[in-house]
Amino acid sequence: MANFSKSSVPQFSVDVYQNEYLPEGGREVNAIVTVTATGGGTVGTAVGASYAPGQGPAAGVAIMVDCSGSMDYPPTKMRNARDATAAAIDTLRDGTHFAVIGGTHVAKEVYPGGGRLAVADRSSREQAKQALRRLSAGGGTAIGTWLRLADRLLASADVTIRHGILLTDGRNEHESPEDLRAALDSCAGRFTCDARGVGTDWEVKEVTGIASALLGTADIVADPTALAADFTQMMETAMGKEVADVALRLWTPVGTTIKFVKQVAPTVEQLTDRRTEAGPRAGDYPTGSWGDESRDYHVCVEVPTAGLGQEMLAARVSLVVPQPGGPSRSSAAESGGGGVQNLGAQGLIRAVWTDDMVASTSINPQVAHYTGQAELAQAIQQGLDLRKAGDMDGATAKLGRAVQLASASGNADTAKLLAKVVDVVDATTGTVRLKAKVEEADEMTLETRSTKTVRVKK
Repeated sequence: MANFSKSSVPQFSVDVYQNEYLPEGGREVNAIVTVTATGGGTVGTAVGASYAPGQGPAAGVAIMVDCSGSMDYPPTKMRNARDATAAAIDTLRDGTHFAVIGGTHVAKEVYPGGGRLAVADRSSREQAKQALRRLSAGGGTAIGTWLRLADRLLASADVTIRHGILLTDGRNEHESPEDLRAALDSCAGRFTCDARGVGTDWEVKEVTGIASALLGTADIVADPTALAADFTQMMETAMGKEVADVALRLWTPVGTTIKFVKQVAPTVEQLTDRRTEAGPRAGDYPTGSWGDESRDYHVCVEVPTAGLGQEMLAARVSLVVPQPGGPSRSSAAESGGGGVQNLGAQGLIRAVWTDDMVASTSINPQVAHYTGQAELAQAIQQGLDLRKAGDMDGATAKLGRAVQLASASGNADTAKLLAKVVDVVDATTGTVRLKAKVEEADEMTLETRSTKTVRVKK
């Protein structure tokens, strides 16, 4: 079995921020876990891997381009999509395996064809860009078929990093929501996927749902002329990924339960229901692929009550990744947690019972900040849903609360997006008025980016 070379894997660290003090009878422990991967330029390579040292891990990328009939309105949209895909192909690192998929009510291999991936070099890039010229708009939209083809193609090559880029301009009208959900369930954990909606005729919850399920990013590109820059940036980020399938492993003692686990930076992402068992009293929460970056997670643990002055370990946090060539994480769990490698980083979440009211009622600044950021994301989504449903009073209240939270936390980007939907009378109190006329692109941008957060001020 191949092993990770310790000298070539980015170094991971875990920092835990919490107020460990609980009042008498207290049971809920909250902590912010910051995970950081450092060592940009190093690569997560398996010993004996087939790609050249220093060239990065073996990566596979599938680019899924919407070719439905609506991509012809206006005709420049399809041209912009071709140009963006060409720009992404130019950004591929030599040796990267890749394919281009044309998506309508069916999925078609545009390049290279034959149920396989091409290997990026000067020649294959040129061939791929020639193939893009044959892309034309016509047909419906069934995104689940695009994802399933991407999964098959990515599985055809011996690669460590598996990534998809998906572009759509419309709603998923030619398959049922159940079919799309089944495709996402089938692809989850097999590859990550960034999803982009171009224009304003697509469904935000569909695109963000795809990215969420596949641990990627979602965004709007309202102006199709901006696609090339966006695709280039997405591909550069994908090329920077060095370790795939990293999981946050939480071990808890007897009598202790995990209430929730959510990513809170750079975006809010609920992970609680994605737990897979990993041996006695341990569970893994997927975090996707990592490059040189840092993310924050909110972990809430319920502990059994204990007497004043007592303390206990509420949870132990570690990071694991499947061994190349080893069993899957799910099968590893069944055999007691084998088949994964611990990345060496660990953090401890503690509980200490005290009668010091100041200590036990103090809220850790990181926990308070990210609790507010999660509420901010929820308030925006609820406010926009109420606005669409015609409940203007409810929408005003929720979006006003969002303005208040964005102001208090220094989330300037979200505050600017909110100001395009509401007139802000007083940000400190959250007093706002709904704008009588809102550009559709502005409302969709706010909804799509509602889960983006800012790091806690140091």
